Amino acid sequence: MDEIESDTQSFIVKVWVRDRAEETGHSVWHGHITHVSSNKRRYLKNLDGIEDFISPYLEEMGVKLGIRWRIRRWLKRLMG
Repeated sequence: MDEIESDTQSFIVKVWVRDRAEETGHSVWHGHITHVSSNKRRYLKNLDGIEDFISPYLEEMGVKLGIRWRIRRWLKRLMG
């Protein structure tokens, strides 16, 4: 494995529309994200779920997440 691949994480994101409301223009979508090497999966209700799922893997790789990420994570823990 080359140097770039050793610092790489792979994810599969799948999304689909379940309830398509033509008249209102509001469709309900669903999805999930899977970490390829561990096969861990999280079901998604919104796009923020993708960031929430990926950020611990980034931190594990040594990425310093910005203040926005840290505040957001802190607020989510506080609320919930």
